[in-house]
Amino acid sequence: MTELPPYWLRDNCPCAECRDPRNGQKLFQIDDLPEDLAVAGSAEADGHLEVRWSDGHRSRYPLEWLDRADEGDGRTERGKRLWTAADFASGLPQARWEAYLADPAERAAVLAAVRDDGFAVLRGVPAVERQVLRVAESFGHVRVTNYGELFDVRVEPDPNNLAFTSVAIAPHTDNPYRDPVPTLQLLHCLENSATGGDSGLVDGFKAAALLREEAPAAFEVLTRTPVPFVFRDRGTELRADRPLIDVDPLGRIREVRFNNRSIGTVRAGAPNGLNAFYAAYRRFAAITLRPGLRLTFRLGPGDCLIFDNTRLMHARTAFRQDGHRHLQGCYADLDSLHSTLAVLRRRAAALDAIAALFAGEGAGEYLGEEVTMAEHMLQAAAAAAEAAGAPAHLVAAALLHDVGHFFDEHGQGSAHGRDLMKGQDNRHSDSGADWLARWFGPEVTEPVRLHVAAKRYLCAVEPGYRERLSAASEYTLGVQGGPMDERRAAAFAELPGARDAVAVRRWDERAKVAGAPTPGFEHYRPLLAALMR
Repeated sequence: MTELPPYWLRDNCPCAECRDPRNGQKLFQIDDLPEDLAVAGSAEADGHLEVRWSDGHRSRYPLEWLDRADEGDGRTERGKRLWTAADFASGLPQARWEAYLADPAERAAVLAAVRDDGFAVLRGVPAVERQVLRVAESFGHVRVTNYGELFDVRVEPDPNNLAFTSVAIAPHTDNPYRDPVPTLQLLHCLENSATGGDSGLVDGFKAAALLREEAPAAFEVLTRTPVPFVFRDRGTELRADRPLIDVDPLGRIREVRFNNRSIGTVRAGAPNGLNAFYAAYRRFAAITLRPGLRLTFRLGPGDCLIFDNTRLMHARTAFRQDGHRHLQGCYADLDSLHSTLAVLRRRAAALDAIAALFAGEGAGEYLGEEVTMAEHMLQAAAAAAEAAGAPAHLVAAALLHDVGHFFDEHGQGSAHGRDLMKGQDNRHSDSGADWLARWFGPEVTEPVRLHVAAKRYLCAVEPGYRERLSAASEYTLGVQGGPMDERRAAAFAELPGARDAVAVRRWDERAKVAGAPTPGFEHYRPLLAALMR
């Protein structure tokens, strides 16, 4: 590991001196590091690489993080499934709107389909006007354009775009004349009783990859030729000069802009001249029209299609005006969708980690009591906090108040709780609060941090409280410092989280009943997910 470049390694030091623990942002500039920076010593321990630097600084890196491959920003062809129509013979990536709203896992699956396959369909979205905006707002923000915050796709008497007619529309991407282009498009079907008007999608990344495979020189021409895309109407004049196929610095396909209706006059810039450009352009266009690449389906009322406008080309068959076809659309952006998906997955991973504690270490004894640790914490949440009508953040604090028994001061798993029963204060309230602070705000973590102090406080100020403690709790009281004196009790009462900590403490004392029925951890997953930051 020490062969890693020293400036890279130090630039990524995760300690609180180098990064703000609340947001992970760096607290130094790269030129603040010494000119002769070097590793003075290193060792691997407990799944970490510990580094001592020549300037005296110390860093600690998880080995798993050091070995992790670069995942990129999710915008290029890397990691995506490039598809043909046959790949969806068993059905489209889809979900019911109600399930999508109610279940974070279902929402993550839909957003992952948009990221990986380029699209997904939500079924059962209420077929009422402006509902498409609510779909976009469920994962990001609406991108307002000259068409407004939303637009109607239906036959118009004086259309400024062929989309607002009944003619067939060939595979294309939208708004190529913008830079940046809207990266997501949503189309919500309100009515579709006309004959024809079926929707189609073509994976532009797949088409571009086929061009690269079959005619690499043509692919190169289309990645290097700036194409003027233009849109004009009475109140708008837009132009963006971009290649039909855009690649990142490593040569990976990142974006496709393809819209025959919006291409202006290409005058210069093509490698080997305009003849080479038009030969490559025609070849790429022919690939996009291959029947096997086009996925055709029909949107019905309540269906909402979400797709990547920098990757997928969408199309429409012609339709007769023997019925009504009305879709409402809007634009959004992939960065918000990727952000929402990452947060959902981060929360799911955190909840899985907490659930594993309840199922693993939590199944062990609770420090001399007649219940397991998991039973104790579940009882504190259910029998106490919920029965008392406590707000969600206090139910969470009651549920999680003793997780610090599972960790040492570095957040590493250990038999740390047993130290307390051996007469050594494990300061589990602090280690638990610090561990939880990665995901929860102070409304949850501070009652956890202060719940031991709250026991010492109550023993000092409330007659009869100490006599109600269990034998084990009385023993740990002595290890943790005993009742507070008058000065410390007064100072504790002034702390912002003191009242909540006292409430958690009272529920803690009642949550030691052998065999008491309680909901399992999964019951609290939605509550915890809603509180996570």
